[in-house]
Amino acid sequence: MKGFSAGNPVILIKGGSDYFSTLLEIISGANKTLHVQTYIFNNDATGTMVAGALIAAAGRGIEIFVLADGYASQNLDKSFIDNLESAGIHFRYFEPFFKSKNYYFGRRLHHKVVVADSNTALVGGINFADRYNDSPDIPAWLDFAVYCRGTVAEELSNYCEKAWNDFFPITAKVLKNKVVNEPNNQSDIYPLIRMRRNDWISRKNEISSTYIELFRHAKKDIRIVCSYFLPGKIIRRLLSNASKRGVRISVVIAGPSDVMIAKHAERWLYDWLLRHQITLYEYQPTVLHAKMAICDEKLVTVGSYNINNISTYASIELNLDILDGQFASSCVERVENIIAHDCKKITLEEHWKAKHPFIQLMRWASYQFIRISFYLLTFFYKQRRNNE
Repeated sequence: MKGFSAGNPVILIKGGSDYFSTLLEIISGANKTLHVQTYIFNNDATGTMVAGALIAAAGRGIEIFVLADGYASQNLDKSFIDNLESAGIHFRYFEPFFKSKNYYFGRRLHHKVVVADSNTALVGGINFADRYNDSPDIPAWLDFAVYCRGTVAEELSNYCEKAWNDFFPITAKVLKNKVVNEPNNQSDIYPLIRMRRNDWISRKNEISSTYIELFRHAKKDIRIVCSYFLPGKIIRRLLSNASKRGVRISVVIAGPSDVMIAKHAERWLYDWLLRHQITLYEYQPTVLHAKMAICDEKLVTVGSYNINNISTYASIELNLDILDGQFASSCVERVENIIAHDCKKITLEEHWKAKHPFIQLMRWASYQFIRISFYLLTFFYKQRRNNE
């Protein structure tokens, strides 16, 4: 596999309080620059907490660039944005190809990445909103991110600059404040890691290629933790072939879901998955939002990419691939612990017992609706913002 770099210490971070405490440490520890790019930035308690940390960092003279998706983050109050900009923070929306007051047409900025000083980064699937954070009564949605340092963080910083520059005019201070990483003489003790992107319109299909490589070359086992798991024909064929080769495949998907039509569509695929000897588990405590796969306890991919056609063709996604047995084993341990304590196994017998003609019709209709409407999925009715 190509594109891996050494000298990158990495840690798998669970969503919720672990993630946000790490995020705040990165922000408070920044010396010169911060890039923050996210799908959802809410002005609830968690979003306000992150904004407060960014404002405090700007007060220390840190140059900060925040890019939020223009659709998913559209409900930010004008006063919230004004507070960021008044502190000297550069804030912009990632906007579509076409928009009006009522309509939005274009791909989504779905990735979630934070980079400090070109040498420290967080990449995952976690947005800045209360439902991704722990509260006293309700646990956070299940999700993961990777904390990393070194060469890959510099690549991520370059990518964030490129995203900013591609969509908006260049700000000269970005390059002026760039921090150059010192050589690392211990690169051989750290995992190999590579940045992977998906943006079909820009002909970037790297994450899709990772999954194809993973499923095509797996020898022993594949573990997938995925929200909105709706694999297309190519992925289903690769999963089927892997299963025929004797590869053990386990998939952890959502039990409770925030998008019920997607959950019904997923359950329409249960017949196919179970018939192909793929073991299914539904996560029970809260909504599962994670996107991670582990192959042969060797290769791990983590980030914002869901295994469905939306992530493949319609969104800008970002993952990290980590090639390291020790790191992969630790991820397997995490997943197995989740399966043991928080999941319900779906068997073919129980699935067939739960079938009902009306339920099956609803699942089929949900699947067909998502499959057909995919071709129009970047066309959304956009409600008028409260501050307009």
